[in-house]
Amino acid sequence: MKYVDEFRDPAAVRALISEIETALTAVDDAKKPLQIMEVCGGHTHAIFRFGLDKLLPQAIEFVHGPGCPVCVLPRGRIDEAITIANHSDTILCSYGDAVRVPGERGSLLDAKANGADVRIVYSPLDALKLAQAHPDKQVVFFAIGFETTAPATAITLLQARALKVANFSVICHHITIGPPLKAILDDPQVRLDGLIAPGHVSMVVGQQIYQFIVDDYDKPVVTAGFEPIDFLTALLGVIKQIASGQPSVENAYKRAVNDAGNSAAQEAMEQVFELADSQDWRGLGAIEHSGLQLNGAFRSFDAKLRFGLVSAQIEEPEGCACANVLRGLAKPGDCPLFGSQCTPQQPIGALMVSSEGACSAYYQYRQL
Repeated sequence: MKYVDEFRDPAAVRALISEIETALTAVDDAKKPLQIMEVCGGHTHAIFRFGLDKLLPQAIEFVHGPGCPVCVLPRGRIDEAITIANHSDTILCSYGDAVRVPGERGSLLDAKANGADVRIVYSPLDALKLAQAHPDKQVVFFAIGFETTAPATAITLLQARALKVANFSVICHHITIGPPLKAILDDPQVRLDGLIAPGHVSMVVGQQIYQFIVDDYDKPVVTAGFEPIDFLTALLGVIKQIASGQPSVENAYKRAVNDAGNSAAQEAMEQVFELADSQDWRGLGAIEHSGLQLNGAFRSFDAKLRFGLVSAQIEEPEGCACANVLRGLAKPGDCPLFGSQCTPQQPIGALMVSSEGACSAYYQYRQL
């Protein structure tokens, strides 16, 4: 396939829906509806944008996972970024979605409105260029995201060290995809029959990272791309595995993902990062060995150390159901704030802010 229209072809979609309906007949009725978690928020938006939930049988229920990096960003980390941004000699750089996520003291966008120098960048390399252009300022990059964005941060820090850019640092909140999935699968309140793995992360880490889901939890995992044909192909693979009783790790996104992942990206991360003992996740709490921190060779670029920040845990706003949505225990419409007090224009929870957030998808495509 060469063009995106081929991945949205209505005839091909109908054919896959028919195959899914046939595959479901081989699944024990006692298991239905099947609880399928799409880990990535990009998949959530694809489901609702293209109306896949309307086309599929009611024997399938989607559970929205924690694969949106902005959505799992703790409120305390937002407040840390605001504290740094409020320094008069500082330029705080961030990806676009993160500036609108509310902490206890508002958002980075609010800080910008109050005079802080907060800038949206498309890459940490943009922030490094700002540091070179403004040697009289401390330039701090708010480094968030799974293994998808961590290599870009690592490469930027390697370059900053090589160029001896002393006024550049990062707030490091890079996280890893495996531990939160384990935490969810260990939760006795969560019932999952299979998982659709995120394509973006898998391009970097490969397929082997999901093998524990098969070995330890006996659940099928299929990696998917983000177009309708991609997603439905992966869903069909999950259902066939459930029907056969033989779970495995399968790749339905072979044009972008291979078993081993991107070795150059992995090498860059290994040079710069090490696993943190524990990491806080919005809605999931502290999870062991789930975050990346700068290793000893790059500790001088750690903005938390440079600015003397102490991490604090901050509770979710009263009534906010983001935590349960992230854990697969609720849908956005179950939140009493959804669509009334919490909207994309005035978000209270992170899931309403992010372009990959489940609440954002429901609000945009399925207002309840």
